[in-house]
Amino acid sequence: MAAAAKLPIFLAVGLLFAPPAHAAEAPAVLGVPVEFILFALTLLGVALFHHHTLAVALSGLFTITLYKLLVTGFHAGSGLSGLFGHLQHEWVVLTNLLGLLLGFSLLSRHFEESHIPKILPRWLPDDWKGGFMLLVMVFVLSSFLDNIAAALIGGTVAASVFHRRVHIGYLAAIVAASNAGGSGSVVGDTTTTMMWIDGVNPVDVIHAYAAAIAALLFFGVFAARQQQAFAPIQKDASAGIRADWARVAIVVWILAAAIGTNVIVNTRYAEFSDAFPFLGAAVWIALLLAAPLRKPEWSLMPEAVKGSVFLLSLVLCASMMPVEKLPAASWQTAFGLGFISAVFDNIPLTALALKQGGYDWGGLAYAVGFGGSMIWFGSSAGVALSNLFPEARSVGAWLKSGWHVAVAYIIGFFVMLAVVGWHPHAPHKTTPAMQMNVQPH
Repeated sequence: MAAAAKLPIFLAVGLLFAPPAHAAEAPAVLGVPVEFILFALTLLGVALFHHHTLAVALSGLFTITLYKLLVTGFHAGSGLSGLFGHLQHEWVVLTNLLGLLLGFSLLSRHFEESHIPKILPRWLPDDWKGGFMLLVMVFVLSSFLDNIAAALIGGTVAASVFHRRVHIGYLAAIVAASNAGGSGSVVGDTTTTMMWIDGVNPVDVIHAYAAAIAALLFFGVFAARQQQAFAPIQKDASAGIRADWARVAIVVWILAAAIGTNVIVNTRYAEFSDAFPFLGAAVWIALLLAAPLRKPEWSLMPEAVKGSVFLLSLVLCASMMPVEKLPAASWQTAFGLGFISAVFDNIPLTALALKQGGYDWGGLAYAVGFGGSMIWFGSSAGVALSNLFPEARSVGAWLKSGWHVAVAYIIGFFVMLAVVGWHPHAPHKTTPAMQMNVQPH
């Protein structure tokens, strides 16, 4: 898609977040706050210059910060004191997210080197159902493993069993399966992990699976048949490979440490949850304690740091948006955010929604998590998989071949509404003015 074609999409993002006519006047262009325009341009740069995403994100962060310093000020005040106050408010969330992103990259390599991904294909059927079962595996893996790792594992297995001839529609399905599988688990997706860090109860996102499973059943069948027609499955399970159960135990240990720490902090010491990055620290303590058993792959850190700084830059940009001007939290808004997340990276989009509060967190988790699958750069999993398969970096080809992902998103969302309903939670970290924005059940 050409830049000229993408620009209306990003302007639409800004218009969705535009303040109502009666709101107090603020610097705006055609009613769109300047902060949102700068943010949209940053994301447009990320989409267009995917070889320079870190530089674009940091440039956008610098520009937005400078604008806030010179023109509007921050939520904590104006000038440098306002900036320092803002950073003081955000540092725990950002540090927790950094610890989890880096820690999960090492956890993912532990899982990969456990040989479980190489053993899994032994049980795949030889027809289209084999491709479908691989998507189910990615879905399940993503429920307890980071969705980026699940997508990469699925892509690695697909490259093997399809001899590198992987249909773009099937690549879109791998990303969709990883995002769907992670949508109901606070350890399965960066967006749900952000909710968890921000104080959302893990139980409150589980019902996203009502939508995710329905979506998987739809796009999974179509994508598997696409792939079977394009390049039939060639099951070549390596004989003699055995699982490294020590590494499997390390993965379980790290996840248990993260989950246990979060439960203890939020149930017994909730008043301290904003004072220290307990969750990120727990993951790293568990990693280091397990190091004598199996050494982590430290060589992954330079690239992991670059990727983490990229995402944190977007999250910090999102934290400076005038979220009090967002539309009221409702199922209609969440449904729309799913489409927007395809072009408006779901990491900062989740940060904006968390700042506003008042959503049904399971509904939001499905919308922003799965919705990002509709275009290759709409989610971190899609960006990561496109590094393995550069041919996926075409919006037109992704939309044409992966049409079933967009249709599945709609089907899944309304199945969830019919089965579970919409149950918004009161804003847990918002101002009284924002609480008036929440619609009743």
